Amino acid sequence: MILDEQSIFSNDQKITATAVSTNVLDLGKREIAFGTPVELFIQITEDFNNLTSLGIKVQTSATSNFSTAVDLIEETILAANLTKGAVSSIKFLPKGNLGFMRLVYTVTGTSPSTGGIFAGIADGLQESFHN
Repeated sequence: MILDEQSIFSNDQKITATAVSTNVLDLGKREIAFGTPVELFIQITEDFNNLTSLGIKVQTSATSNFSTAVDLIEETILAANLTKGAVSSIKFLPKGNLGFMRLVYTVTGTSPSTGGIFAGIADGLQESFHN
């Protein structure tokens, strides 16, 4: 898998309450979901505790302050699956890019005291071995 520092939303970002990704990506005002899919890699880097579930949402906006944010796709991961190494089912950036993108992490239940996430655009996701 190839990662680029300029295309990382969250680099082992600690999630102890509902939050947005550390980084906002400026993808330009063009649709990026046509042609070859743009791979998105989201992985739990530290076990979560306390919460009931964690929502992960991809948002876009025409402005970097997200004053008019549009939700593109969302996933809810139950607490039992929020363990180190677990990978999100969101595999590609969805269509609808307005220029800027970020992720939103929504905590449901008691705020966790542990839990971290890595998320970024990747090339060549490594999900299986082929001989």
